[in-house]
Amino acid sequence: MASVVSLKTQAGPVPSPQELVDRARAMIPTLKSRARQCVKNFNVSEETIAEMKEAGFFRILQPKRWGGYEMHPNVFFDVQKLLAEGCMSTGWMYGVVGCHPYELALFHDQAQREVWGDDSSMLVASTYQPVGKVEHAEGGFYLSGRWGFSTGSTHCGWVLLGSMIPPTEEGGPPDMRTFLLPRSDYEIIEGTWDTFGLQGTGSFDVVVDRVFVPDYRTHRSVDGFLCQNPGQEVNDGPLYNLPWAQVFTRSVSTAAFGGARAAINAAINIMNDRVSTNTGKAAKADPILHAAIAKAHAQVLEMELTLRVTFDELMELAGRGEPIPMEKRALFTYNSSTVVRRIADLVDEIVQLLGGRAIYMSSEILQPWLDIHAGRAHVANDPGNRTSDVIGTMQGQPPSFMFL
Repeated sequence: MASVVSLKTQAGPVPSPQELVDRARAMIPTLKSRARQCVKNFNVSEETIAEMKEAGFFRILQPKRWGGYEMHPNVFFDVQKLLAEGCMSTGWMYGVVGCHPYELALFHDQAQREVWGDDSSMLVASTYQPVGKVEHAEGGFYLSGRWGFSTGSTHCGWVLLGSMIPPTEEGGPPDMRTFLLPRSDYEIIEGTWDTFGLQGTGSFDVVVDRVFVPDYRTHRSVDGFLCQNPGQEVNDGPLYNLPWAQVFTRSVSTAAFGGARAAINAAINIMNDRVSTNTGKAAKADPILHAAIAKAHAQVLEMELTLRVTFDELMELAGRGEPIPMEKRALFTYNSSTVVRRIADLVDEIVQLLGGRAIYMSSEILQPWLDIHAGRAHVANDPGNRTSDVIGTMQGQPPSFMFL
């Protein structure tokens, strides 16, 4: 394993997993107090980003050789859930930007040095839609295009962009890759993110006007699928033996757990204080509302347990150097894809039982409800993309979708 390049990469004492979780929990009141401004600004504040950096949250999945903590993914997801409980936009942004140190660890070592060599706290944004135009060039490619949904982009000095490389031979297969670009090579178009939920994620458009990207600053999708990435030569810990898709798909569903917890807590607060002006009945005595809240609480805990057990099993296999069976990979990504929609249905059931108190813009349940529904739109949160591979791999067939 290569050593840390310079003292600039040192991040200070490594906190324990529990210390990181405690720091995230302590931020919940602050994030709640900033949530409205976050939504109004369509972005997480610089102050919040600085506090998250100081807490060490962005180092959880970063290699130790770059001053990172290289921890179990469940630590990352525990932190994400708590941040999202305070503000789901912040938790979503953290999930996306915070998982990129994992993918960067899979890139060629030269790419890692260019991003982290002078500043190991450098953040990286992304948008993986394969919509760019790619031209072959000596030593790399020319990339052009416009991508939407680049979460947290204004806080980052680099970006990961998805594109298909056209085949060099007629009839050959396209090559799906992620391209890594410095901030000088792309433009962020602010004002392009105006949504009904997750408004504060700062998921603006990114524009690239025919810039050269060397081959070593690309990551092949097939390498991630096969778990044979160039970065594993220097980052050889078991963490980086996991399929990249397993980490990423959970990063865009896990914020919904925090949103669900915020919605459930809000519902209890409204329930305890609400008395119908028409019937005089107290909501806290409503057995139907009790049933909806209890159902949501129990099922969210079940889904959280599935997340925890999933990564315990993945890390156990990775630690032994064993390949992860395709049947499990297909099932795990399917499980992740169902989370946000299941949570949306559970919270929907609660909201419709809270009467007029739930429809005001000032209602504390409204923002997490909207955020959860906005999270459904991400392609990774559509179970319909995953069902065929669950059934196929159960019967020993190869998967049709390689991002698992």
